[in-house]
Amino acid sequence: MASGSSNWTPRQNKLFENALAIFDQQSPDRWHNLARAVGKTVEEVKVHYQMLVEDVQQIEAGEIPLPNYTRRAGASNKSYHCIDDQAQRSRVRAAPTHLSLWLYMGLGVGLIVSV
Repeated sequence: MASGSSNWTPRQNKLFENALAIFDQQSPDRWHNLARAVGKTVEEVKVHYQMLVEDVQQIEAGEIPLPNYTRRAGASNKSYHCIDDQAQRSRVRAAPTHLSLWLYMGLGVGLIVSV
């Protein structure tokens, strides 16, 4: 399908996350710039953004748990892996991106994130 497909690759999600940090709500032509950054249409970007906002709201409400990350034995201080079961992974589609969006949107004020 064309690059405007409604399926988002991990790379496009990361590009979207980075673009959100650059083009905030006050940026002129925000939606066009976001769409250009990820190779999607403006409508696809708006739909994707709304889905992320809803996911963040569900996480904040405790309806979707954040993934449970733990340090591997013998691993460096920055090496973590997810110990979630399959059901939890299916509920949290892309938690790192959602968490980043949460922070970008200012919803994570006071949240301490260490990796």
